[in-house]
Amino acid sequence: MQFGIEVLLADSNLKKQLKGRRLSLVAHPASVDSKLQHSMDLLAADPELKLTSAFGPQHGMRGEKQYNMVETQDYLDPRYQIPVFSLYGKVRRPTPEMMDSFDLVLFDLQDVGTRIYTFLTTLRYMLEECARFNKTIWVLDRPNPAGRPIEGHCLQPGWESFVGAGPLPMRHGLTLGECAIWLKNHLSLNVDLKVVSMAGYDPHRGPGFGWPSESHSWVNPSPNAPSLNMARCYPGTVMIEGTNLSEGRGTTKALEVCGAPDLDFQKILKWMHKTAPTWLEGGSLRHCYFQPTFYKFNAQLCQGFQFHTDNQSYQHHRFQPYRTVALAFKAIRNLYPEFQLWRDFHYEYETTKLAIDVISGGPFLRQWVDDNQAKCQDFDAVVIPDEKKWAQETAAIHIY
Repeated sequence: MQFGIEVLLADSNLKKQLKGRRLSLVAHPASVDSKLQHSMDLLAADPELKLTSAFGPQHGMRGEKQYNMVETQDYLDPRYQIPVFSLYGKVRRPTPEMMDSFDLVLFDLQDVGTRIYTFLTTLRYMLEECARFNKTIWVLDRPNPAGRPIEGHCLQPGWESFVGAGPLPMRHGLTLGECAIWLKNHLSLNVDLKVVSMAGYDPHRGPGFGWPSESHSWVNPSPNAPSLNMARCYPGTVMIEGTNLSEGRGTTKALEVCGAPDLDFQKILKWMHKTAPTWLEGGSLRHCYFQPTFYKFNAQLCQGFQFHTDNQSYQHHRFQPYRTVALAFKAIRNLYPEFQLWRDFHYEYETTKLAIDVISGGPFLRQWVDDNQAKCQDFDAVVIPDEKKWAQETAAIHIY
């Protein structure tokens, strides 16, 4: 299997189209080939190509920013003496001055297949600015480690944000190359777009089911995305960020766990298994304890559960992390009605809306959790039609 960057550099016909053009690169630490060589180094080493600038997304080109909402500054790359512009600092949308630094931009970010991951919005902004300034964009495609399964309602109208690029479900089932095609169509962009497809990629093949785990190393696309297990869980566990529960930041299992100091999670898990056992099929939930070293519940012992998709019981197409975490919220609301579940804070540049609503793409999930009369079938009555509609809408743009 070859990533898009490898296909590009091995194809003389593609490289001919880049000769004489000023190139930029959007990348981060996981922008590597199968030998773990970084795309910037590979492009800079090619005498036929002219790299004149680069862009880093959230967490930076180097991936050095540990937590969300920590901005990165522009800098001059010390090795190649080219400007590296931050798309998560003073701006999130490239400025005219930044756009003037290149003729063609190579977009080469490893994504995790979840709508809220900000690289998808960075892709949207770059596509829009390339259309505005008549620039060319090539997306060097990479795997979607969450695979093809779709889960969650589509982002509701008016809830677009930096963690909501458009009306996609939480787990959208597309690679970023396919997302670029969808965004171009959805936004009716007149943009010169090319997707450099991967070679030999099969999103249905196990054991990775979207990630070539048998042949390729995992490199964190962001500091708290340390494993394939995290990428699979993330469409559900990211919602914990909008609550007063811990998502495990400050532990070695960030975004793979859910917990709090004063809740009995054995009782919570029992309620979940009794209420909606089919929502929990496909993966395993292990009752656990953890003590964060920073952020929520710093130095406090938390009780909770950990997702496991790393054993033989994992069933890729039955695993439903979005529903599982929604069910955990519902259990806590029923068993501990006095617990202040929703966390009120500014989230990803949104200052007037509840974080949980920004994350979930509208108030539906929160309202369902808070409604004592709402059942799981009421949840599915809203979510399943969106999932089916999205599957039909995107089938034609599947490259793999």
